[in-house]
Amino acid sequence: MAITKTLLVLFMVFIVMINGLRAVEICNMTEDGLMACKPSVTNPNPVDPTSECCKAVSGADLKCLCSYKDSVMLPSLGIDPTLAIALPAKCNITAPTC
Repeated sequence: MAITKTLLVLFMVFIVMINGLRAVEICNMTEDGLMACKPSVTNPNPVDPTSECCKAVSGADLKCLCSYKDSVMLPSLGIDPTLAIALPAKCNITAPTC
């Protein structure tokens, strides 16, 4: 029960950060980079990543992004973790093993 409450609090903090700050950055990806990639990692009809998305992915800390692979946070934001992990390959970027 305590773990669930902790995750809920962390999730709420994350949402406040995304909505309340202009300079949100996750794993060296800015909010603009995250938003550029969102259509490529959202079901039901993901699109190929744009050059802006691939630029953001190329500057990201990909090992850090692997830590979100099994996160409950991504699906709650409408992001498919499997599609997110596939982005580097779609951008012709060598990805670390997650």
